[in-house]
Amino acid sequence: MNIHFYKYQGTGNDFVIVDNRNGEYSSLTTQQIAHLCDRRFGIGADGLMMLENHADYDFQMKYYNADGREGSMCGNGGRCLSAFARQMGIEKPAVKFIAVDGPHEASFRENGWVNLKMQDVDWIEVGNMYFYLNTGSPHFVKFVTDVQEVDVYEEGRAIRYNERFAAEGTNVNFVQEMDKGIFVRTYERGVEDETFSCGTGVTAAALTAAPAETGEYTIPVETIGGHLEIQFARNGERSFSNIWLCGPATLVFEGNINI
Repeated sequence: MNIHFYKYQGTGNDFVIVDNRNGEYSSLTTQQIAHLCDRRFGIGADGLMMLENHADYDFQMKYYNADGREGSMCGNGGRCLSAFARQMGIEKPAVKFIAVDGPHEASFRENGWVNLKMQDVDWIEVGNMYFYLNTGSPHFVKFVTDVQEVDVYEEGRAIRYNERFAAEGTNVNFVQEMDKGIFVRTYERGVEDETFSCGTGVTAAALTAAPAETGEYTIPVETIGGHLEIQFARNGERSFSNIWLCGPATLVFEGNINI
């Protein structure tokens, strides 16, 4: 099979994207997708996305983890796929699409940033030195004093595969509060390693770092891959709405590959 693909990245979270609106790539297997995402033997990416048609939305987002299995919502992926949809001719000031966790909206800034509306959050588990919540994907959030000193692979993997999470998995975020905003590093399930950025992860981290008072907030977020912003309204102790993940989404290159 010959595949025409596009490579996008959002703060270093990178994706192989294909236009599957005619269904020509629907037969890709788990093994083939994993091969395409392999950084030594394939194109290399944190995941693969398909742009697909949907009767009620501008498009549908299909997301696969780097291991080739269909994944939960990917925030940076949603921003990149929205930018890709625009490149493919879906040219609107804002688009609406459906993903595995439900409907989303995306709007575009002149500086190349894409703003993605996330699902509301009305439940957060607060434990001893951690938070656990779902922002489209499940996230275990742990605050640390020096995020640069954390062994994200070893510590993240230990939590992801502990007795509680081993079966379904969880993403693990290590967060340091800064003078302005937060710095977040993430171990991602499905990739099974640290990624340069994770959209649902920085969203989870920002919500748990929010001031206790109700109101509207913008939290600046630094990741290894660059800068993001999370905008949201805090409605109560563990309730958040109007959540937006904002940041760059950039075409890296396009090409063809035979598999």
